[in-house]
Amino acid sequence: MLDLLGFDSLDAISDATVPADIRLDAPLDIPDPRGERECLQGLKAIASKNKIYRSCIGMGYTGTVTPPVILRNVLENPGWYTQYTPYQAEISQGRLEALLNFQTVIADLTGLPLAGASLLDEATAAAEAMGMCIAIANHKKTGFWASDDCHPQTLALLKTRAAGLGVDLKIGPVSEIDFDFGDGGLCGVLVQYPTTDGRINDYSELAAQAKSHKCLTVAAADLLALTLITPPGQWGADICIGSAQRFGVPMGLGGPHAAYISTRDEYARKLPGRIIGVSKDCHGNRALRMAIQTREQHIRRDKATSNICTAQALLAIINSFYAVYHGPEGLTSIARRVQGFTAALAKGLERLGHKATHDGPVFDTIRIRLGKGRTHAARQVADAARERQINLREYDDGSLGVTLDETSDRGLVADLLAAFNFGHYTGFDIDELLAEAEAEGLCDLTGFARTSDFLTHPVFHTYRSETKLLRYIFKLMSRDLSLAHSMIPLGSCTMKLNGTSEMIPVTWPEFAEIHPFSPDTQWRGYTQMFRELESWLCSVTGFAAVSLQPNAGAQGEYAGLLVIRAYHEHQAAKAGQKNERNVCLIPTSAHGTNPASAVMAGMKVVPIKCNDRGDIDMDDLNAKAVQHSDKLSCLMITYPSTHGVFESTVRRVCDLIHEHGGQVYMDGANMNAQVGLTSPGKIGADVCHLNLHKTFCIPHGGGGPGMGPIGVAPQLAPFLPEHPVERPDTAGEFAIGPVSAAPYGSPSILTISYVYIALMGASGLKQATQVAILNANYMAKRLSEHFDILYTDDKGFVAHEFIVDCRKFEKSAGVKIDDIAKRLMDYGFHSPTMSFPVPGTLMIEPTESESKDELDRFCDAMISIRAEIQSIEDGKMDAEDNPLKHAPHTMGAIGSDDWQHPYTREQAAWPMAWLRDAKFWPTVGRIDSAYGDRNLVCSCPPMDDYS
Repeated sequence: MLDLLGFDSLDAISDATVPADIRLDAPLDIPDPRGERECLQGLKAIASKNKIYRSCIGMGYTGTVTPPVILRNVLENPGWYTQYTPYQAEISQGRLEALLNFQTVIADLTGLPLAGASLLDEATAAAEAMGMCIAIANHKKTGFWASDDCHPQTLALLKTRAAGLGVDLKIGPVSEIDFDFGDGGLCGVLVQYPTTDGRINDYSELAAQAKSHKCLTVAAADLLALTLITPPGQWGADICIGSAQRFGVPMGLGGPHAAYISTRDEYARKLPGRIIGVSKDCHGNRALRMAIQTREQHIRRDKATSNICTAQALLAIINSFYAVYHGPEGLTSIARRVQGFTAALAKGLERLGHKATHDGPVFDTIRIRLGKGRTHAARQVADAARERQINLREYDDGSLGVTLDETSDRGLVADLLAAFNFGHYTGFDIDELLAEAEAEGLCDLTGFARTSDFLTHPVFHTYRSETKLLRYIFKLMSRDLSLAHSMIPLGSCTMKLNGTSEMIPVTWPEFAEIHPFSPDTQWRGYTQMFRELESWLCSVTGFAAVSLQPNAGAQGEYAGLLVIRAYHEHQAAKAGQKNERNVCLIPTSAHGTNPASAVMAGMKVVPIKCNDRGDIDMDDLNAKAVQHSDKLSCLMITYPSTHGVFESTVRRVCDLIHEHGGQVYMDGANMNAQVGLTSPGKIGADVCHLNLHKTFCIPHGGGGPGMGPIGVAPQLAPFLPEHPVERPDTAGEFAIGPVSAAPYGSPSILTISYVYIALMGASGLKQATQVAILNANYMAKRLSEHFDILYTDDKGFVAHEFIVDCRKFEKSAGVKIDDIAKRLMDYGFHSPTMSFPVPGTLMIEPTESESKDELDRFCDAMISIRAEIQSIEDGKMDAEDNPLKHAPHTMGAIGSDDWQHPYTREQAAWPMAWLRDAKFWPTVGRIDSAYGDRNLVCSCPPMDDYS
């Protein structure tokens, strides 16, 4: 490979491609590489410092049981966790069906017909709903009322988001609601259902009142509770959000977990995130795909209402299989068991002289005031509980909260009663307490009880045995192309190896079964891992500090821009002035989330032109920097550029922005070409988010999870985000508010990046970057004889990715970029990134994980497709009836008795010899997305349309 490119070493090729003025002059400050066994043993010792207590804290996080058949065959299975976002629907039918099941669960339980395919966490989902209310009101109303009995992390995050969106946020009792609050009045009101302290309130009158004021009602609802109590959609809610964590996903100190959102059909175009919809393929068969894709952020850019491009697909898939396995009867049984133990506990506490703070029915949570004269003893009770390895929720007023869950049993109730008896066992009979509670109506939901059916579709009644569920899981998995099949050469998305050793610790109980708000003395192992990982990431970025809180790349962008905004506000305040620095310069080639994030952070986006080489137009940048000098907040850039080139002017770019008082934000999407060779700090940037699901090997999971921590230069460190419940160690003196529900985002998957860096060490990370650059240049060289490579540096080289120009084929052969992408499926490959950053092109990124054999196999497929295009150009193949236009070819099409194409079945399905050895068959033909958008169906259709 080096010979083909004219180099004799990896150092030589990296010296030729990375500008000399930004190269690192010393190795990364990261320990030497460890072996897999050694690394896992070391991490196991760290994990042993975590203490697994039984959690009764609640606040949106509860214990759950992940059925082993789902744990091993989904969560721990590379056939599920290495898939990419289902942009190529024909080879994503398995995860799309699982996500459609998830949407059906959410729609049925919430009583609202349209549900999304997941969001990041409950608190950010609430913020997305707030933004949605503003958008539905056409920004003519700016007031939003959040009930003060919502979870505290949700309220804190709403404050963060409201500041950038220009929302007048009021937090207070709904009994005091003022619909005239804010400019134009309230656009929305948020309630928790049940409340954070366990009350089940009737919000129907509030919803009716809100509707009369043209104000939307948003309910943050507990999914398990909704099996027993009236769905929000039935009492008048317009939007419902929440967490699906308790449906089979461990707490993991806060994540990752799938949030959900549902709404009424009329608000479909305002719904943030992704929606899976039912359509049909070219053969008339049912087929699934992502619906209404015009909402995707690379299209909407600064018009976007959300910067969400990362969902929690893998976790939503787990939730959906959990619901499929248990069905409505099983979920209801779990809910009633939880409610029963909660009622028995409440009755036992009453015997002890303690009192719940509210009357009425209970579900899983009660708040307790200790008996008369004992309010000073809350600490004593909490300590007695901890002696029994139980965590309670401690309120500032001396009351205590207890939340039970699927894992609760009679022993836990007995231990809790002993703790509330100041350490002495009561001897109460739990079954007797339960009978007493039921007799006194503590489980009576009259006035609140659910009367409507849910999960009536056969999919939720068919797979009740492990054998049947196992086969269903593998049937769906077989419909998806993943890294277990072939390379996924997506430019800018960095689909690299997710090493097995990296994945193993994720499901260790020491990491998985810890509540995010448990005392930090119980997760010292996590703390040690955080500190080491932060140190390594500081070395990689060349920055002074790192916050691990942002739980997606887009969240990292948003957090970084908030930190910049807070820095400018602080500087202005020190000078006795008002901050007016709100202009964000963004190249036209940037990821669509960049301008969307800037708008969410309250900034004005000013685009910067790119020249014919795809580089930032320095003249335009200089002119815009001068024009907006007094108001310049920052520049957002991606490096290497979005066009896959190391721009030699990058230092000049950063210096220019600093000269005008701005800060430089670097999008970390292309860090795979930087690590060990250069760094954002070396280049001159001030903040950068790191896509741990790209460069640092957290798997994409079919469209999430992800992590997007930010690194910052010293002047920005004081502004790193805080959290209202557990302040992160990295939170600065002038910290911005939280950007994620949990203090450390999605901590359980940070173990993946930790193991990756520990295994690689400084030398391995540098070599990986060099090999990624080598692989991209090798492929570009091979393909350059058949395709035009759109952008290179002045020596003819690319960085870690490159763009193949396919625009001329539409004119010469009638072949569009979609035709090439679909034809690649016949060769067993996922398409590269389509039409980004240039329409009509393919952006290819091989990563360092792929062998030369795999790179050559993909190149051979592309060259073969080019030959097919040439046949059309030469008139040897029909311009309309050819393998590209009818791709992908399913087994059903190939095996049909009605084959009428002028090309052979062999040419359609086995155009290369190696396909006879291993063939991935798409299960549907080319999908008619327009039909699906015209006929929007986003939950499980009738069974006769299903199979």
